[in-house]
Amino acid sequence: MASDTDALQIESMQLVLLKSKIHRAVVTGASVDYEGSLTISADLAELVGFVPYEKILVANLNNGERFGTYVIPGDARRGIMELNGATAHLGKIGDRLTIMSFARFTVEQVALHAPRIAVLNERNEIVRYEGDRKPAFKVLAK
Repeated sequence: MASDTDALQIESMQLVLLKSKIHRAVVTGASVDYEGSLTISADLAELVGFVPYEKILVANLNNGERFGTYVIPGDARRGIMELNGATAHLGKIGDRLTIMSFARFTVEQVALHAPRIAVLNERNEIVRYEGDRKPAFKVLAK
């Protein structure tokens, strides 16, 4: 039988869940001389709810590399996916990436949460989308 203390611990618990994901993005550029990050087309970032400087986990489907970096919005509607700084050593133009962000949710929020997921083709165009299409955040392109 659960005690009142157990119930309070469960109610205050936070779980880390997938918030946003872009799947099968194609690397369009790489620049070691840039300060670091992953530049993502602003329209794609906005659709899935990535915000500028948000921490992301990136998985390179071609070589198995997984690395953390942050989002920099690029020009919208150009399909930009550019590895910058040290991350440029972890992939090459043409590689496929899965880009993920996570967020903390209360037990109550978990029941209502659905991640925003965009699956892209070889031109970084959306071929499938899951989630609310209403922008979660406004992202400004540089």
